[in-house]
Amino acid sequence: MKTEEELNKEILETIGNIQENHPELSKFEDEMTVTIPDRETPEINAKVLKDYNDSLKAMAKGYNHSSTKHIVIVGAGFAGLKIARALNNHPHYRITLIDKNNYHQFQPLFYQVAMANLDASNISFPLRSIFEKSKNVRIRLETVTNINFDTNRIETEKENFNYDYLVIATGATSNYFGNTEFEEKTFPMKSTYEALQIRNKLLQHFEDAVATKTEKTEKLLSVVIVGGGPTGVELSGALAEMKNDSLPSEYPELDFSTMRIYLLEGTSKLLGNMSDVSSKKAKAYLIKLGVIVQTDAILKAYDGQKLILHDNSEIQSTFVIWAAGVKGNIPTGIHPELITKSNQIKTDIYNRIISTNNVFAVGDIAFIQTEFHPKGFPQLASVAIDQAKNVAQNFILIALEKKMQPFKYVNKGSMATIGRNKAVVDLEKPKLSFQGFFAWIIWMTLHLFLLIGFKNRLIVFINWMYKYFTHRQSLALLFPALTVKSKK
Repeated sequence: MKTEEELNKEILETIGNIQENHPELSKFEDEMTVTIPDRETPEINAKVLKDYNDSLKAMAKGYNHSSTKHIVIVGAGFAGLKIARALNNHPHYRITLIDKNNYHQFQPLFYQVAMANLDASNISFPLRSIFEKSKNVRIRLETVTNINFDTNRIETEKENFNYDYLVIATGATSNYFGNTEFEEKTFPMKSTYEALQIRNKLLQHFEDAVATKTEKTEKLLSVVIVGGGPTGVELSGALAEMKNDSLPSEYPELDFSTMRIYLLEGTSKLLGNMSDVSSKKAKAYLIKLGVIVQTDAILKAYDGQKLILHDNSEIQSTFVIWAAGVKGNIPTGIHPELITKSNQIKTDIYNRIISTNNVFAVGDIAFIQTEFHPKGFPQLASVAIDQAKNVAQNFILIALEKKMQPFKYVNKGSMATIGRNKAVVDLEKPKLSFQGFFAWIIWMTLHLFLLIGFKNRLIVFINWMYKYFTHRQSLALLFPALTVKSKK
């Protein structure tokens, strides 16, 4: 049994520790007072002390929740995920990360999923696993239906969220330039799901060609890729390697000398953002692999069977992959005056949306106009990651009541791979372009480094080495289309 003096001392020490370590709880001073026992009631039982301790903890927890700022991040791409990870367990913020998928997608390797070199799980990472030890990040699988800047409220199909700060990082989607015919009849590749759709469709074409009469075989074996950027070039190279390496062994009934792979680019050069040296070398690599490369080739019409180009030339194909352009994926609620012709959101140099103080747009969705970049920054993963780092650092500065820092773009260069031992790399500093095996090693190393998790890096590396030495696809699996059972 403790004496009155011991109890007094213990209670005063407890209150002193709380006041020292949690001065913000002074606002609850009335609730924190207790009656110190007198000589007639010298005992306070353990339950009373526990209840008192629990009530103080509850008040502290409630205060901490009300004093932290709520950041809502829409989109778990490179930019959104980077910000959430940078602020993970930060005591000043609680974060709600909203995405329509429960995984992060590594877009640069979509084409390898489409060409059966990698499994979807190798480049898609569950968000809840990434933040399983987080105390301040919560995941929501939602589709945003509206954003109200006036009330600081974001609406989704299932629930609504009030925010102190909002980060829009919804990325980009395929740009069909207003042509619904192309949108309906071609295959985009802006998600893991779409990459799997392409893989399935491609393998099904080969199976159909085996059982089809000779006059239809060439059309089934003709694949057209529209767009000569990195995605189109990498897809073309990977498909050409399949044609030359694994497909003749897997489908001995087919004559793959009749297979045509077309790469159509509307401008005068491939890889428009890269140097002329790299562009010409990439084209030479593709031609050597058997790809029919056509520049200044603008698609005018496509009916699902036949493509008509601007010069009225025709290409017969039932399989067209669209990689011709991107546009920002704008959520509902953004004022039209803030949206550019490229479907991006106008922001200041801090990535804050114009005319707002607490709403940011980051990555492919953001348009920052500067003296040296009057058309905005390129829509690249490296730019999205750098912007996300800067925005996350600014949130930390805000918590410290310090001045935000503007985004400064440092162009590190660009690269693309065309196939085994074939890649092109442009470095900005020093100004240097190189191609071939060394460039290919750099491309592989960088992409392995950017993957999330050691396990995924290891599996991807093993798959690449298997493909390199055997010249075979390890994941050429054909699945029937998914169907939904009707409810009874």
